[in-house]
Amino acid sequence: MSKPIVSVSGIRGVIGKTLPPEEALRWSLAYGTMVNGGTVVLGRDTRPSGEMLRGAVLAGLLSTGCRVIDLGVVPTPTLQLAVQHWQADGAVAVTASHNPAEWNALKFFEPSGMYLDAEGLKRLRAIYESGAFKRACWNEVGQIQTDATAIDRHIERILTCVDVERIRAKKFRVVVDCVNGAACFISPRLLERLGCEVIPLFAEPTGVFQRDPEPIAENLGELCRVVRETRADVGFAHDADVDRLAIVADGGETLGEEMTLVIAVYHVLAHKERGAVVTNLSTTMAVDEVARQFGVPVYRTPVGDINVSKRLKEVGGAIGGEGNGGVIYPRVQYARDAIAALALVLEFMAMHEEPLSALVKKLPRYHMVKKRLPIGTMAVHELLERIKQRYTAEEVIEEDGVKLQWDDHWVHVRPSGTEPILRVIAEAKTPEYADRLCDEVIADLRQFLIP
Repeated sequence: MSKPIVSVSGIRGVIGKTLPPEEALRWSLAYGTMVNGGTVVLGRDTRPSGEMLRGAVLAGLLSTGCRVIDLGVVPTPTLQLAVQHWQADGAVAVTASHNPAEWNALKFFEPSGMYLDAEGLKRLRAIYESGAFKRACWNEVGQIQTDATAIDRHIERILTCVDVERIRAKKFRVVVDCVNGAACFISPRLLERLGCEVIPLFAEPTGVFQRDPEPIAENLGELCRVVRETRADVGFAHDADVDRLAIVADGGETLGEEMTLVIAVYHVLAHKERGAVVTNLSTTMAVDEVARQFGVPVYRTPVGDINVSKRLKEVGGAIGGEGNGGVIYPRVQYARDAIAALALVLEFMAMHEEPLSALVKKLPRYHMVKKRLPIGTMAVHELLERIKQRYTAEEVIEEDGVKLQWDDHWVHVRPSGTEPILRVIAEAKTPEYADRLCDEVIADLRQFLIP
């Protein structure tokens, strides 16, 4: 049987193929050993395979003496907040986030609530490979404690960070697409607390996804239709574990996943506080334009929630995130939190009389194309080296794959942390140029691939 994909984004695989329960058990034994039988928060999304993997994870943690705080089905950012609440030694989330239903994953967290970083993953992998697991004797086996209030605490934290009365006064009509995932338990509730008329879509927590769970434009046709037909002020869409947010404006136009962060950055800098912005190397240049408008610096990191979160905390920034719809607002927590992002977008809308469709036209906007290329058997570093030699750019950044940067466009080639592919991302002033740049790089890469 093939092995799962291992990265700071988690241990990911296909159920029945690359992520059997014994694999989940072994990784959980390793993690329980790493935290020395401490307190671990556990949660999952709604995928049908989640209960099976939860059992394997529980067995591994309890057998190493861990005290497990079981949240049940919760958004990943809710779990991350709970780590702080319980002053836990870490956490495990059973979720494959935006991946299709046949996938699942184990995500591991630090005591801060942030993901394990590369060094933490290295230590975890070493324990996994050694098989030298902590073994609790009969009277030291861990215990399970249930926490049924984690979502309530998450909602209350968010409500302290936005102008609730201003939002309530607008009485927004909102369509929310929960993709039958963990958002079912939180997004409609938060919207109701904010005085919105809520129109739920795919809001049964069955884990049977009625669209691809990745909240990108091509997967949001039904949300666009419902926003148009109900004359809603806005539509929101999540992935399965609620760390990403996509937006559909009034009239039913998808804004594109990059615009979620652009709106949040503009709103925080314009109306809440000035401070540095942190984002990853694959995020739109529109973030830089907004930051320049308010005279604050932008720091770029390799792709990955943990990379952005750690840098954001280091520099004491006002806001950060990733262009896939993941917003990190430190007043809530140092984690991608689609529920916090949703509240920030509504607060932004509440501060203006114009509809969202008009407001976004005032923000800088580039055109981004994201494509993928299966890489076969050739070593990734060889492909990246060829691309670096092939193109002459104003700046070459090798911190995460290879990014070729020019004044008003760029292309970024990097190995995926969640799939066996190369991601090729290009951004430019026009969609045609971005698409052409992306295709040109992919064509060059294909020449080097071993059949």
